[in-house]
Amino acid sequence: MAKGVWIVAEQRDGALRKVSFEIASAARKLADDLGDEVCAVLVGSGVEGLAPELAKYGVDKVYVADDAVFADYTTDGYSAAVAKVVKENDAAILLLGSSVQGKDLSASLAGKLATGLASDCVEVSIADGKLLALRPMYAGKCFGEIVIDTTPQMAALRPNVFAMVENAKAGEVVKFDAGVAAGDLKTTVVETQKDTSGKVDLTEANAIVSGGRGMKGPEGYAILEELADVLGAAVGASRAAVDAGWRPQSDQVGQTGKVVSPNLYIACGISGAIQHLAGMSSSKYIVAVNKDEEAPIFAKADYGIVDDLFKVVPEITAEAKKIL
Repeated sequence: MAKGVWIVAEQRDGALRKVSFEIASAARKLADDLGDEVCAVLVGSGVEGLAPELAKYGVDKVYVADDAVFADYTTDGYSAAVAKVVKENDAAILLLGSSVQGKDLSASLAGKLATGLASDCVEVSIADGKLLALRPMYAGKCFGEIVIDTTPQMAALRPNVFAMVENAKAGEVVKFDAGVAAGDLKTTVVETQKDTSGKVDLTEANAIVSGGRGMKGPEGYAILEELADVLGAAVGASRAAVDAGWRPQSDQVGQTGKVVSPNLYIACGISGAIQHLAGMSSSKYIVAVNKDEEAPIFAKADYGIVDDLFKVVPEITAEAKKIL
């Protein structure tokens, strides 16, 4: 009989990503409701020492595949390792983060495990002994309740939505042989290009200052960068701004960009097309600055300012400096 709530812990460069602690916390709640244990799968090279960090967030056992072959993330290598240990232990529920890596890995795992997958979930619970997942559908116009009949029941959770809750458990380390050799991999990482700016990734940022077509050009983002520095925020952009070449694609927020859920999202000069709203509507507080009082963004905003952003944003920055 399938048992256990399992997670795939995501790490990069030998450090666990924030989303790993979020899904561990969500898994702990589900496991408590089921009277079951939480198990994590950790794949990488030189990562065994990360297990105690997962234990702090409610993980009972950490299954570790620590091998040089996993130094770089590859879909075939990581999915083979996770699928092997999950099958051998007959996991009932398997959770991943709906990050860039998590989306790639979860899709591959669903195929290898021949099971269903609910992606980009904003809520998970237990109903009648099964995993019930809630996810936005049709660009956020509605929510769907997903129940998966096959096992493991898989769900990928949207980053920055689930709270990190410390609940220390044993975190027993169980090493396993993934059975993956370098010659088995069909893909090879030739080069890794990293963002050396030191800025927080949009999907993990607690605050985001985002600009759209109303910024008038790339130079307009200087005032957003200044506000972001004061708030400790990341800078985002709408698709229109990215398509115009004003910001890199990595800054794009929306249905065809990154889906974000910060505590604070400040939208400047963004009209609020449904494709953009799909990427940020789950933000806890939304502030809109736009001189068009009919802009759709105001229907989603908690606070709205109808005025010229080039006048308003510097004033917000000045006041934020006084407070912070």
